[in-house]
Amino acid sequence: MGTGGKPPQNPQVQSTQETCVLIKSQKDFFSGLMFAAVGVGFAVGATDYTVGQASRMGPGYFPLILGVLLAILGAIISLQSFSSKAPDGDKIGKWAWKPLFFVLGANLVFGLLLGGLPSIGFPSFGLIAAIYALVFIASQAGERVKLSELLILSTLLAVGSYLAFIKLLNLQFPVWPAFLVN
Repeated sequence: MGTGGKPPQNPQVQSTQETCVLIKSQKDFFSGLMFAAVGVGFAVGATDYTVGQASRMGPGYFPLILGVLLAILGAIISLQSFSSKAPDGDKIGKWAWKPLFFVLGANLVFGLLLGGLPSIGFPSFGLIAAIYALVFIASQAGERVKLSELLILSTLLAVGSYLAFIKLLNLQFPVWPAFLVN
């Protein structure tokens, strides 16, 4: 025992406490990690396709570049979380289950309606119906929903998607419900 009945201070414990790094913004840190993980996933997935070169791009070129950029952006956001000036530490709040459910559900329904599910006899409803369903289901994640705004947004997205994917890019996937065109 040292003087006064207190044990002597251990210099290793003291130096470890001084070098501890604190995350000042949890939101930035974890969102940066999420961006980085998704970016790495896209970059790795893109290597399954022919990447090509900048002068002659293959189908994997754009996803690879986009994935790398997203991973870099995620790393920058995560690193900046250590120097954030957030007054309360910018803690992560409670999970927003309702928006998460409706946004993910809208995407699943979109895929199901666009391609159908032939294994159980569920027909394709095509691009137009899938976009309208996507917008209407995803809108339920919000607090206020105006039917007129949903109709305008759905129509603009449907027309824009039709022009971009069917007319300009000549992609081949169903536009209208299978039972209407057959």
